Amino acid sequence: MTEGARPTDGAAPQGAPVELLILTGMSGAGRSTAANVLEDHGWHVIDNLPPRLLPAMVALGEEVRERGVDLKVAVVVDVRAQRFSDDLRSAFDELDVSRWTPRLVFLDATDEALVRRFESVRRPHPLQGEGRLLDGIQRERAVLSELRSRADVVIDTSGLNVHQLARRVEDLLGAEGGRLRIAVMSFGFKYGIPLDADFVFDLRFLPNPFWVPELKALTGRDAPVAEFVLEQPGAEEFLDRVTLLMDTVMAGYVREGRRYVTVGIGCTGGKHRSVAITEALAARLSNERAVGFVVHRDLGRE
Repeated sequence: MTEGARPTDGAAPQGAPVELLILTGMSGAGRSTAANVLEDHGWHVIDNLPPRLLPAMVALGEEVRERGVDLKVAVVVDVRAQRFSDDLRSAFDELDVSRWTPRLVFLDATDEALVRRFESVRRPHPLQGEGRLLDGIQRERAVLSELRSRADVVIDTSGLNVHQLARRVEDLLGAEGGRLRIAVMSFGFKYGIPLDADFVFDLRFLPNPFWVPELKALTGRDAPVAEFVLEQPGAEEFLDRVTLLMDTVMAGYVREGRRYVTVGIGCTGGKHRSVAITEALAARLSNERAVGFVVHRDLGRE
């Protein structure tokens, strides 16, 4: 979707395409929280719109924008809609041949996390039927698999509370002059690889500060740990090579109109090495083309 500069009086440019964001994903993964964040940031949020109505809704939005109204629309779609998969696929086909393309944000979580959330509120899954809760989750995952593969960004909410999810959405969708948004995420392999990582790098080749008594209780955000990690053989070379790789990737993403990318940096527990390198890499990746920001998924989890 093309974004032009907005006039200083706040009016939208005549004939400019509507800003459209499609918010979808697994039931229980946090769509309502994400929708609230968007609404707080000035988006007009439409919940549970039948997918087949997407083109008509956008046409109406363009009429409003023609009158100089700056309109940003976020549509929440899920499997409650009848004929969800086929209708949404057809709607996207119609949108792809028009003069604009929506952004698609997909919220995901592990089966374990989703089961725990549904059990905590004592509600059935919308596709559960007469089966188990897990049966409904697996049916929904199968229905949404193609849509997930088309997403501009996937957010793994498994280990996030509502406040952390809100911050993640704000970080990803923050306005920074149209630059690519790069989430550099530290994590611990013992807690699993992030579902939403586009790239994953393993830092377990570096010595672990956990085994240094004076560093064990600290984290990669503390200067003594960061200095220890960055002084190890291979650390600076790793940063140089990943930065060079991502420069190439970012240039391609910008050409293709992609707006988000998540880089996972893992160590054993997500406390020392991955945190220090994540902070350093995010700073290196911030430039005129991209905005790098940090996400420490497992920090404080031990």
